[in-house]
Amino acid sequence: MNELFAFKILTRPQYDQFRADGLFGGAPVDIADGYIHMSTRDQAAETAAKHFAGQDDLVMLMIDLAAYGDAIKWEESRGGALFPHLYGDLTMASVAGKVVLRIGDDGLHQFPAGF
Repeated sequence: MNELFAFKILTRPQYDQFRADGLFGGAPVDIADGYIHMSTRDQAAETAAKHFAGQDDLVMLMIDLAAYGDAIKWEESRGGALFPHLYGDLTMASVAGKVVLRIGDDGLHQFPAGF
């Protein structure tokens, strides 16, 4: 894949701990699967709806994939699509941006304009 960035959605407590530690070893599902699940820009809204339905005040991080080289594997997942998986810890230095995802009146996560 030629993607430069991937997106990781964290709960507010996970993000706060990541900021404090400077490293993120993964959410419980990541730890269980042995890699950190991430999404492309096009996959992020579906990931939020499927895995974070009804959860407000999420933090979505934009991750610079160049920082990880071969630790990023593009693997088949939901519907046969390729998803970026990080085999290692996420570092704060690789975070290129972040947005807070809130729940809108329609019950769905609100993504920033142009996302």
